[in-house]
Parts: sequence; C-alpha cells; structure tokens
Amino acid sequence: MKRFLSILTDYILLTLGTLIMAAALVIFLEPYTIAPGGVTGLAIVIRKIAGVPIDVTNLVINIPLFIAGLIILGKKFGFKTAYATFTLSGFIRLFYTFIEVKMLYLDDLLLAAIYGGVVMGLGIGLVFRTGGTTGGSDLAGAILHKYFPHLSIAKLMMIIDLIIVIAAGIVDKKFETALYSIISLYILVKIADFIVEGLNYAKEFIIISDKYQEIGEAIIKKMDRSATILKSQGLYSGNEKNILLCIVSRSEVATLKKVIQDVDEYAFVRVNSVHEVLGEGFTWEPKKS
Repeated sequence: MKRFLSILTDYILLTLGTLIMAAALVIFLEPYTIAPGGVTGLAIVIRKIAGVPIDVTNLVINIPLFIAGLIILGKKFGFKTAYATFTLSGFIRLFYTFIEVKMLYLDDLLLAAIYGGVVMGLGIGLVFRTGGTTGGSDLAGAILHKYFPHLSIAKLMMIIDLIIVIAAGIVDKKFETALYSIISLYILVKIADFIVEGLNYAKEFIIISDKYQEIGEAIIKKMDRSATILKSQGLYSGNEKNILLCIVSRSEVATLKKVIQDVDEYAFVRVNSVHEVLGEGFTWEPKKS
C-alpha cells in the first residue's frame, strides 16, 4: 500500500509538473520566441521558422531520442520520462485548443522571460523530484557523453542549450531574444534546483579546542544535539588533537556559537554551508530495527 501511494504521488507530481511547464511554454515563452534550452526551446525555434506546433515537435524529437536512450543507455530513464514527454505535449495541445492565449500575452519581454523561467522551473522541478525527466538536453547530453567521454553531461547540456538560445536570437532576428532566453534559462535552473532540493540547508561546525569534551556536553545539554569526535594531528606540532564535528540548522547557528564561546572563547571554529542533511533530527528519522 505504501509503495502504491508513493507511485501514485509521483505520477500526480509528474502530471502537475508537465501541466505547469505547458502553461509556461504557451503563455510566457513561445509567443516571444524565448527558448530556454532543451527540446521545448528547440521546438519554439522550429515553430518560428516553420510554424510547426511545439507539442508536435516535442514528440517528434523526444520519441526517437528516448528510443536511442533506451538502446544506448539502458532502461535508466524509464517509463516516467516517456509519460512526462507525452503528457507535456498533451497539455500544450489542450492549452492551444481551449484557451485564448493571445488574451494573456504580455507587452514586456523581460517580464515574459522572468515569469516564463519561474513557471517553467517550477514545473521541471516537480518532474525532477519524482526522478523523471521530459527528455530533452539532459537525455541528449547523456547519449553524447557515451561518444565524447572527455566532456561531462553537464557541459554537453550547456553546449546544447547555448546553441538553442543563440538559434532563438537568429530566427527572431533580434540579439535581445537570445539574451532574454539566457535570463529565462538561468531562472529556470535556479527554480528547478530550489524545488528539487528545498530549503534543507544546514551549517557544519568544525570545532578545535582543548575543551572539546566540555563543549560537546554543553551542546548535548543546551541544544539537544550531538557531535562527532574526529581524531587529528597538528602538522607543525605533531600533537594529537580531538576535533568536534557538529551539524545544526540555520536557526541554531547563533546558539551554537554562544555555547562554544561560553566554554572556550579561544576555540578555533570553521563553519561550512551544508547543502542537504538527511538523518535523525533532520529530514527523516532512521528506521527502527
């Protein structure tokens, strides 16, 4: 039952994500030839040149790309990618069929680029959260990486997206269009990362002090947190040292600083940003055996 609910949730998010992406494409991006990379961006360029609807181009390019991915890379991209590809094209067609999109057009291209990037990033982020993709440059990058292993998938994706962005400016005969597309692409990536990774940022404290034991006890007593003792050796002195490693949420940073200072105001402390923390006291609790 748990697995069924998890799968159902994934496909609800996939459906919602592709619906949001379709709205971004039809309302904010395609009318202005703003092409923020990927197959959908290429579809916008082709629409400008040949008038082919972007939902058709999305399928025509992604289906053979998906088949090539299955042959070259195996099944790792799976059914979710196929589902997202078809639902995205389906929602684009629904928008064109039932909504008078021209009534929603903006006069400001910068606003279109910004909001297109935000809405598109939200949709893609929801798709990525499920472990799916909509095909496009990530799949193309993975395929090309097989033949050009000296280039990372991220670099190949960037090259593909850059070519599409430049193409948008060429077909629209405006250099500004390429610049607006870059703005939209940048915002899209940032929003998608935010949706996938959330706000689960934390701070890692590396504490070097002869009073490490007292500091550790104060952390447990005053903050209901724990710490890990790491063995180390000073390079210059050769003396063995015990280092405390402690990870806290952003709201606890000031409290931990005060706890350390109250015990040893001469302690050497290094604070690092931790992108994501999973485990007891953070995102999930460990399973009980």
